[in-house]
Amino acid sequence: MFLTGLGTATPAQRYTKEQCWSAFQSSDWCARLDRRSHAIGEAVLLRDNGISTRHLALGSLAEGFAIDPDTLHRRFATHAPALATEAALEAMRDARIDAGEIDALVISTCTGYLCPGLTSYVAERLGLRGNVQAFDLVGQGCSAAMPNLRLADSIIAAAAGQQVLSVCVEVSSAAMYLDDDPGVLISACLFGDGAGAAVLSARPAPHKRQIEWRSSGSVLEPRQRDALRFEQRGGMLRNILTRPVPALAAEHAQSVLESELKRAGLATSDIVTWIMHAGGRDVLQALRDRIGLSVDNLRYSASILNDFGNMSSAFVYFVLKAALEDRAPQGWWWMSAFGAGFTCHGALLEVGAPT
Repeated sequence: MFLTGLGTATPAQRYTKEQCWSAFQSSDWCARLDRRSHAIGEAVLLRDNGISTRHLALGSLAEGFAIDPDTLHRRFATHAPALATEAALEAMRDARIDAGEIDALVISTCTGYLCPGLTSYVAERLGLRGNVQAFDLVGQGCSAAMPNLRLADSIIAAAAGQQVLSVCVEVSSAAMYLDDDPGVLISACLFGDGAGAAVLSARPAPHKRQIEWRSSGSVLEPRQRDALRFEQRGGMLRNILTRPVPALAAEHAQSVLESELKRAGLATSDIVTWIMHAGGRDVLQALRDRIGLSVDNLRYSASILNDFGNMSSAFVYFVLKAALEDRAPQGWWWMSAFGAGFTCHGALLEVGAPT
């Protein structure tokens, strides 16, 4: 399988962490939360947390503090199809293909729910064929891009399609929740909205760098499920984020990496470019310490985190795009993401010169 097109999309509105702190202070929630919560919010938003700005599907930050099930659902239903379509169109333009050539559409999300799923709305907006294969994947959290791409690989390997459109879209502002739990508060300060898309093909594109999906692996640890997940409370999604997450992410990322490198007969030193889900500043530090990476190795992940925040499943598409735009060297690239479950996935990409 070859990655022949890539696209990303964010809401137009971009907010600094200082603006977010000011909006919180002006909101009704400021009086509802206790003093410790104020201190946590101020510390996360005003000190160096690795994030400077986030794109949010809000006309104003005041809208973000209107937290009720109907408002949040409308936000997801309005913005998720639009962002997914925008990213998909960019990926198709990048691959130089039109809607009629897409054989399958795979969309992942965890920040809202629609039935029929997002594939119905996005296929309609893109003008895909009526017999397109459509797959909606939900509940996989920040790691969802990787199983999404693995499904595309399976479709192509089974000769069930030549061109697969992979999309991950998250409207984190549609999963807004506030209370005095530190994990909930930190989540509210970290996540942004965005979508990423890729066209996966049976053959490489003749007009651009060759990016081949060579192998992939996963680890699933249900015993750690409660460390990182969503729960339903009051008809809304409430994010569970606990202290062990950075260490868990690094541990499982190392496990998947070592397994795939051994299978391929490669060493860590053979990886020339790292496409890693960041999670947050502490996760990046844990990855560096556990795997033995440098700040430079994770510069693309850190840059995307700084400019966009944690966009959950869409994040790695942005990191991959940044590496390609920077003309990162050809050779073996490693792409990995972790998320709810507790899950971690990784894939070896072989990146070459244009064919």
